[in-house]
Amino acid sequence: MKRIILLSFSLFLGLVGSLSAQELSVKGFKQPVEVIRDRWGISHIYAQNEHDLFMAQGYVAASDRLFQLEIWRRQATGTVAELLGEKELKRDIGTRLFKFRGNITTELNHYHPRSAQIIKAFVEGINAYVGEMRQHPEKLPFEFKVLNTLPDFWTPEVVISRHQGLLSNVKDELNNARIVHLAGAEKLRELQWFHPVRNAQEPDLSLDKVIKGEELFQPILEMYEAFRSPLKFTKEDKRTGQAFDFDAWYEEEKLQVGSNNWIIDGKHAQSGYPMLANDPHRAQSVPGLRYWIHLNAPGWNVIGAGEPSLPGVSIGHNDHAAWGLTIFETDNEDLYVYETNPQNPNQYKYQGKWESLKIIQDTIKVANQAPVVVALKYTRHGPVTFEDTKNQKLYAVRAGWREEGCAPYLASLRMNQAKTWDEFRTACSFSRIPGENMIYADQKGNIGWQAVGISPIRKNWTGLVPVAGDGRYEWAGYLPIVQLPHKINPSEGYVVTANNNLTPVDFPYRNAVGWTWANPVRAHRIEEVLNAGKRMNLQDFATLQTDYLSVSARTLVPLLLKNPTYGSKEAEQAKQRLTQWDYQLTSTSIAAAIYAEWETQLKLAMHTLMVPENIRTYYKTLPMKRIVDWLVTPTSAFGQNPVAGRDEFLSKSFQKAIEALQKRLGNDQNQWQYGQPKNKHIALKHALSDLVSEEQRAKINLGPLPRGGYGETVGNTGGQLNQEHGASFRILVDTENWDKTLGMNNPGQSGNPDDPHYRDLFELWAKDGFFPVYFSKDKIKTIADRTWTFKAQ
Repeated sequence: MKRIILLSFSLFLGLVGSLSAQELSVKGFKQPVEVIRDRWGISHIYAQNEHDLFMAQGYVAASDRLFQLEIWRRQATGTVAELLGEKELKRDIGTRLFKFRGNITTELNHYHPRSAQIIKAFVEGINAYVGEMRQHPEKLPFEFKVLNTLPDFWTPEVVISRHQGLLSNVKDELNNARIVHLAGAEKLRELQWFHPVRNAQEPDLSLDKVIKGEELFQPILEMYEAFRSPLKFTKEDKRTGQAFDFDAWYEEEKLQVGSNNWIIDGKHAQSGYPMLANDPHRAQSVPGLRYWIHLNAPGWNVIGAGEPSLPGVSIGHNDHAAWGLTIFETDNEDLYVYETNPQNPNQYKYQGKWESLKIIQDTIKVANQAPVVVALKYTRHGPVTFEDTKNQKLYAVRAGWREEGCAPYLASLRMNQAKTWDEFRTACSFSRIPGENMIYADQKGNIGWQAVGISPIRKNWTGLVPVAGDGRYEWAGYLPIVQLPHKINPSEGYVVTANNNLTPVDFPYRNAVGWTWANPVRAHRIEEVLNAGKRMNLQDFATLQTDYLSVSARTLVPLLLKNPTYGSKEAEQAKQRLTQWDYQLTSTSIAAAIYAEWETQLKLAMHTLMVPENIRTYYKTLPMKRIVDWLVTPTSAFGQNPVAGRDEFLSKSFQKAIEALQKRLGNDQNQWQYGQPKNKHIALKHALSDLVSEEQRAKINLGPLPRGGYGETVGNTGGQLNQEHGASFRILVDTENWDKTLGMNNPGQSGNPDDPHYRDLFELWAKDGFFPVYFSKDKIKTIADRTWTFKAQ
């Protein structure tokens, strides 16, 4: 069994530095606020009122993640071009085109009975720190000096921005339509695993007669893609980024973004109390996406993590219960196609009449040139992303997340104070973006699951392809969140979600949720371990959360081993290494390296075999579920004798894998360990790495360190040799005792390279370790690294 590194209490004492205390005078606090920063960089905030609690959260988040927050502020407000120039103009246009334009008062009050005041207090805290740095720019993190800029002040509108939401279904709709036009709906259904289906009834993928397939191969979603893509920097001007392949990023992000979470009841736990595990899988970065915080004030006592730009805690626990999340595939976007008026291109046909576009003039500042005035156009459904004047067509996106109450994760504020399952489920009803599997476990013995997310009700189409905007395809409102799938205290004694489908086949609002879900292999592996009959503890949870067994390998390797060898002597030697392999992709395993490369070659070969050449640009990656099914039950695609053709296919792909490993790692198979710099590893590159000297890069970049796993193991380490995705944040909770909680946050809490918490968790994380997350103040004091007080002013 894998040995999980859990740092002991005696080790804490040896690591704790000299305890320092100070008072900070910051305008805006009503009463003194105590902050204890522990050995791992978590700030435990003790305030005497709600305002001060969230103001302090904003302040400490800004002090740790100022550059990250500034870049997010610019992305949220459409002001990136002001810093980086004309190449970011389309990003800013897209951001402004899709920004929330509803009633800001109603919006701010949606997330919690006092969310407007909470958000404003949080912003006050950020701005207090920003103001200090603007007065003393010599103290700014190095990124501001490299880019020759200052951080700017926040507003509540930044906090409720949707730019960090996990969206993008509309991209799939457009690609689906292109494939249907080029190869037919049946071919797409053959390639893509759409599910669940009832009575073998596959989803309708036909295009409306108004939509001409040949017209869809234009930059229809260019502005949408521009604002959704991650920001990149290169050294061209020390203020600009690089050309970016959105399609490649989107395919990788779609496959790897996800998560695991699970809960067990007390009958399955050694302690006799419910337990919870959660590890969201997102892009690996420095600093990381999430930020641990502990918030304590009258009515509040909650610890966990969220994004540093948001008040409250998205994943964590309070005095009563713990909760976590993974992605649940709600489908809240649709692409509409309109006929335009030949006499007036700013009118489109709706219900047989010409309707005028709403047009908003906006001015965007651009570095090194005059401001640019843009016209942002809207149909009744949403932002216009493309105008095809030649064919007199218009394209617009209807996005549920532009409605009120759709700021990502902010509804967690209600969850932070939930004391019972009923209160938690009520809190879930306010959580509209992103679509999530919310799991819950409390000290009274309850476990529960509630799917959340804004879900448009479609009565006459699936949401998988674009539709006409003439009034025949209208949403019939939104499904109340409490009507989405859910469970409370299931008879099996556990709930597992890993981005796999949990929607019942007979769910009455089938077209309100997605049709494409993750391969269920991670969920199946978790369930397999939970069903093994052992009552589990946190060590068992830690082992499972970083489990590297490949379910696909367990299926495919036996097919290879029973076949005659078609390849070289080296291939036969490599094949023998698989005979006693346990299917674990551990970093020290040679067999793991052989299998992982073979699976890569299988994917490439299967793509060539099964995907017609004319659609490969639009269908880049086959679902592994489909590949395994085709190999287990071969079809005529492998030839007149499908089994023999399949066997030859396996062997030829294996030979290519050996040749690829020889080229990358050399001829000595004893040197083919899976985890190494030339093979599976983690190397984190700071966003400004290309803008600084080699000496500075050594201070801000991290790794490489060896890794195990891949994109379909429970311990998800992504599909690339350099781990770009996976769990940077982890949490394990035994509700018997909150001080038993274990956590992780790669590579550290701080985004400032001079701070010891910039990289202090990197090696521990890479070894699949955890640190203790104390909740009681007495315990927290034993690992205090620094204590300070915000004085009232």
